[in-house]
Formats: sequence, structure tokens, C-alpha cells
Amino acid sequence: MAEIHIIGQILGGSGFPSLDLFCKWSVVTGSNWQLLEGLVEGQTQVDNPLEGKMAVWSHPIDLHYTTRSISGWPKLKVQVWHQDRYGRNELYGYGFCNVPTSAGIFSVDCVTWRPKGSVMEEVSSFFLGGTTQLANDDLIISGADRYKLRTITMGTVHFSLAIIHKDLDKFGINSTENAPQNN
Repeated sequence: MAEIHIIGQILGGSGFPSLDLFCKWSVVTGSNWQLLEGLVEGQTQVDNPLEGKMAVWSHPIDLHYTTRSISGWPKLKVQVWHQDRYGRNELYGYGFCNVPTSAGIFSVDCVTWRPKGSVMEEVSSFFLGGTTQLANDDLIISGADRYKLRTITMGTVHFSLAIIHKDLDKFGINSTENAPQNN
């Protein structure tokens, strides 16, 4: 079987409307993928950066998968949350990005969004806190019904990832041809 190593970190988040942010993350794969080592989900600490600076999480990601097919290639799913001064958590954004298919070192930016509520929900959110959330977060990845949502763009989550392949060529997959050169 072919093997894929995903090693890196969630660097942080930028462009969000407030500070005191943390990120819940997970890796989603298809049924052909088997996790050998690592954690497929986690949560960063809350960071309170200076005004206008990136929230720094530096949260490690270290996964080792085996697969017989590239179908269901791994995707990173994120939820960014804001914690207010009373310790209440408010959703700031959902997002997902594909793990690069080529071997190498990559900087990956994951743009986030949140559902836009009705006028009453948005006014309530402004005065009381809390935001409209998805009832089922499978919509983040699937996209089948996601196009029907009204959304608001939030910020960006930044990743640094190293991808290592082993034995993909035995399955007729050339992962080095036309691979981007990242420095």
C-alpha cells in the first residue's frame, strides 16, 4: 500500500474581526484511507495578539496514512472561534482546504466563512453575542448544499505542511511530475 505523511503546523489566523481566537481542526479522508499514526482532530490554545497581528497557534500536525487509492484525498477542516472576556465562545468561521497532492513543503491558506443569519439574528448577534451556526458541519466539506447558504467571509487560517509520499508510483501515480517548487 502507498503511504502519505502529513507533517506541519497550524501557524495561526489573520483577518478576523476580533482577537482572542482559537481553532478546532480535523482531517477528513475517504474510506480508502487508514490512519496509522497521529491525531485526526484537535484544538489550539486561545491567542490574544496585538491589534492587527496574526493570532499565533503553532499547533503541530503529524499524520501517517496508508491507502490503495487517491480517492478521498485528505482535507483539512477548520472552525475558528472567538473567546470573549467572560469565557464565552462564539463561532467566527468555517473552512476547509485540500492537503497538497505533491510531495514537498507548502504554505497553505484556508479562507473561512460563516453563515449569515436573518436581520433579526444578526442584530441579536451584535447585541447579545453568538452567531448563526451550521446544524450539520458536514456541509463544510461536501458542498452539496453549501452553495445555497448566504455567507460572510471571515479571516484566513495559515498552515505550513510537509508532504511525504512512499510507493505511490506502484499504483501508477506520478506525484513528482509538474510538482510546484516551494521555497
